[in-house]
Amino acid sequence: MGCPDIRELSGPFPAPNVPPMNILVAGGAGYIGSVFVEEACEAGHTVTVFDSLIEGHREAVDPRATFIQGDLADHAATLAALRASKAEAVLHFAGFIMVGESMQNPTKYFRNNVSNSIELLDACVQAGVKKMVFSSTAAVFGMPERVPIEEDFPKLPVNAYGESKLMFEALLRWYKKIHGLDYVAFRYFNAAGASATRGEAHRIETHLIPNVLKVPLGQKENCAIFGTDYPTPDGTCIRDYIHVRDLASAHLLALKPEASGHFNLGNGEGYSVREVIETCKAVTGKDIPVVEQPRRAGDPPRLIASSAKAINELGWQPRFRALADIVSSAWQWHSANPDGYQ
Repeated sequence: MGCPDIRELSGPFPAPNVPPMNILVAGGAGYIGSVFVEEACEAGHTVTVFDSLIEGHREAVDPRATFIQGDLADHAATLAALRASKAEAVLHFAGFIMVGESMQNPTKYFRNNVSNSIELLDACVQAGVKKMVFSSTAAVFGMPERVPIEEDFPKLPVNAYGESKLMFEALLRWYKKIHGLDYVAFRYFNAAGASATRGEAHRIETHLIPNVLKVPLGQKENCAIFGTDYPTPDGTCIRDYIHVRDLASAHLLALKPEASGHFNLGNGEGYSVREVIETCKAVTGKDIPVVEQPRRAGDPPRLIASSAKAINELGWQPRFRALADIVSSAWQWHSANPDGYQ
């Protein structure tokens, strides 16, 4: 099993029927944000990236975009960036994402993901921005009673990270009602994979696929499985992995004037931890030793999305559905960039 052709990874998606716009991308130097910026530039939008670089990488920003280093906590700087960019829409990717850390330091997550994001909302109102597209998360659902998960399922987060995202979703609803700021909130499942030029390079890596690939890269001796006694076919957790470029394409569609509301974004297919590891072995052609460890608190057995609403209302069509394609794109990028953007 080999990697997909590099042209498939770098070729543009079919362009949505959205006229070119001025857009500001908060968090556009991060993993998902930088891939979106690349796609938005390809689609002809004029893009300004606003990022503190606390977690992002300057090298990840497409050279066609204007880059402004700044922090959302600085209201004046945020407002100045919005006015300088003449933004018609804002894409908000600037959030902390580590579930475990959110339970150790909830203040950090509520301050950044809620308080600082309020500064962005208020700056949007002051600058006359008409729309925000927000990176939310499947963590707002907590421990769902059944799968696939639909948008109207109960929202019962079990960690501070999920709660912080749900709180901001509520704020979006009120800012639309009071200020007329329209929004799309995307609830991501497990983002994975890479484009030909941009991939996953977190300061602290908590995601399964890049952690497994560290073994064939020679950066780790083995990978861990947390829990082998779940009520699933092979005893390990099942998750929905969605290619980062498919996420980016949904955000382009969200810029359509009629796009509004909440949408789940997932592949609709579930893969167990063991299946991911076996796929990584097949893609890399290398053995990947495994260490079995106890369950982590709060890990649901299955998380799988229903993305029917995004498909039907936005016209979204994921292109990279096969786990092997997702892993192959990640392996190709990590092989070429073993130290990330360093």
